[in-house]
Amino acid sequence: MDAALTALIGAAVGSLATLGSAMLTGRNAARAQFVQWRRQHRRDAYAGYLGALHDRDLARDAVLEALRPQDPDLPEVDAKVERFVTLARSVHRAAEIVHLEGPAAVVAAADDVARASEELSAVVRHMVERARAGDTSGRAADTALAAEREHDLYQAVKTFRTTAAGALGHPG
Repeated sequence: MDAALTALIGAAVGSLATLGSAMLTGRNAARAQFVQWRRQHRRDAYAGYLGALHDRDLARDAVLEALRPQDPDLPEVDAKVERFVTLARSVHRAAEIVHLEGPAAVVAAADDVARASEELSAVVRHMVERARAGDTSGRAADTALAAEREHDLYQAVKTFRTTAAGALGHPG
């Protein structure tokens, strides 16, 4: 009977160890699945944001191009400004998702992009107002300031991209 009891206890311990191992494996698999799910949502949010930024920046470039002639076609400028504003709203919507999904470092980088975007947009608005008023006196200074603000925005987007990649586990 001692041998039977020992066998029974051994079987029970073995079963408990197997059950514990299965539970641990299941928990680890669930955790890994959640991490992958979270990463995918963040990646989608960051990619959507970068895509919206790209589209909006192309529209802003079109506004600047329309302002380039000595006597810009104001209806054309207004149409391009309207498209820019529409795409800027898309950027704001995409940024909200980044704020919901991203860790603090990514959110801070997106906020830096928003600040740089607003600084450039203010210069472009000023340029449009001057064009509507027929004032060409500050054209060279405005163009130079816009180029400087574009560079600042480029750097902010570059930092966002690097920070987002790091948050996704892709350093550099």
